[in-house]
Amino acid sequence: MLEDRYALAHRMYPYTRVADQDAAAPSHHQAIVIGGGPVGMAAALELGLKGIETLVLDDHEGVGQGSRAICFSKRCLEVAHRLGAAGPMMEKGVEWSLGRVFHGDREVFDFNLLPEEGHRFPAFTNLQQPYFEKYLVERIRQVQDEGVPIEIRGRNKVVGLEQDGDEVSLNVETPDGEYRLTADWVIVADGASSPTRQMMGLGFEGKVFEDNFLIADVRMKADFPVERRFWFEPSFERAGASTLLHKQPDGEWRIDFQIGWDIDRKEELKDENVRARLDAMLGPMGIDYEVVWTSIYTFQCRRMEKFRHGHVIFVGDSAHQVSPFGARGCNSGMQDVDNLGWKLKRVIDGVSPEGLLDTYDEERLAATDENILNSTRATDFITPKSTMSKIFRNAVLDLSEENDFARPFVNSGRLSVPATLDGSSLNTEDGLPDAPARSRPGAVCPDAPLDGDFLLDRIGDRFAVLTIGVDVPDFEGDLDADRMVFAKGAIPVLDERYLGEAKQGVYLIRPDQHVAGRWADWNINAVRRAFERAVGGAGEG
Repeated sequence: MLEDRYALAHRMYPYTRVADQDAAAPSHHQAIVIGGGPVGMAAALELGLKGIETLVLDDHEGVGQGSRAICFSKRCLEVAHRLGAAGPMMEKGVEWSLGRVFHGDREVFDFNLLPEEGHRFPAFTNLQQPYFEKYLVERIRQVQDEGVPIEIRGRNKVVGLEQDGDEVSLNVETPDGEYRLTADWVIVADGASSPTRQMMGLGFEGKVFEDNFLIADVRMKADFPVERRFWFEPSFERAGASTLLHKQPDGEWRIDFQIGWDIDRKEELKDENVRARLDAMLGPMGIDYEVVWTSIYTFQCRRMEKFRHGHVIFVGDSAHQVSPFGARGCNSGMQDVDNLGWKLKRVIDGVSPEGLLDTYDEERLAATDENILNSTRATDFITPKSTMSKIFRNAVLDLSEENDFARPFVNSGRLSVPATLDGSSLNTEDGLPDAPARSRPGAVCPDAPLDGDFLLDRIGDRFAVLTIGVDVPDFEGDLDADRMVFAKGAIPVLDERYLGEAKQGVYLIRPDQHVAGRWADWNINAVRRAFERAVGGAGEG
């Protein structure tokens, strides 16, 4: 019998009355996370594993329904792996790297998102969001048993928030009434509609595109290969529409139908109307199916003006929202957590100035703007707004069938890649310009296989110095970083991804596995200056 993901996830953290509700004065916590979705639970894991006492407040008691986010990127899974949660995700998920683009019934081209070997994770893994959340909660339960200071409270809804200097006060509503809490830091992960953002009177600016898509999770036996399929103007839909198909676990498939702007949502979601669309697509192939879940979403690209507001910091959809095509929502939120965790830890420990947290804004705002730009371009290509735009779009599709030069112009949703933080104030000027651009300062370290291991596992979540072909002395006590030394030629993939045309190299890598600086030779003073810049100093020590 197929596993029922909703039954498994229901009430994973049921409401229980706690001592804080009976305390004479508000109880104080080091960090409070508002929202128990995937980004909120990942934030709790990130902080808790760093020894920060963390409380999650969620207005539900378990994970939601429906596939929602399903395409989890290689970088997202690298972050989940560092948190110890990726194992069951990979065991359950459906791996894919190949995509196909159709115009009508004609395939115009295909693409491979990860054609090279030597990575722990594939380009993407499809997994329904309820499972992704479930595995994060299960990992929290595991580390709680090991003494990691994380607590989850279900049906604890935050209904008021105030800041007074370095302390944040929260009003929390429960089935037994309200109570108050205080915290040093509050991480907001309560979704695109973010009640917390509204309580604080903060804006959420951007663009709403005049188009809607119907999502249908369908359980069926079909021989479609494991790949992303996107149709422009398919024969089984009305003129001008587009359709997307993804395979999910449990014999389910995710189908997205473009349904236009001026629609009656209730009418479109009626079973007979959903089935009419599915019958047109699947009926000619003789495929029987069962509708599991449906929803409608509108293309939107919006963000807050800034993500940090004193000791309240926004992550994930509460901070930014992009159109679904491109899988940039949850994947981007996981990178928010990755960027924030080590910085907040250093500030709490008093080893970096609080101003380091301003670089969370700097770097993640830049990443968000990149995501919004890519999502906006995809939306304009998928849903042309004029006759001339549509003529241009279709001409590009026709040309791409036989001409490689046209294929980069086809945009069915540029798929999520980790942001390269070019221009970040934490970067040091590139001292190894002959090395590959993919590993330049600001980039996420490309993974590489080692003996039974992978490079990113060795780097972990501390500062690290990676050298290839350079003998580095022990710098213990002089630099707070781990040391990794490799001979040139010992691991060809490592040479290819980090040296390229360079003869040797030295890299300083941040705890979120972004490159902080790189050089042609070892110089402790240069590396120390880069380290001090990366931890929020001026780089002059």
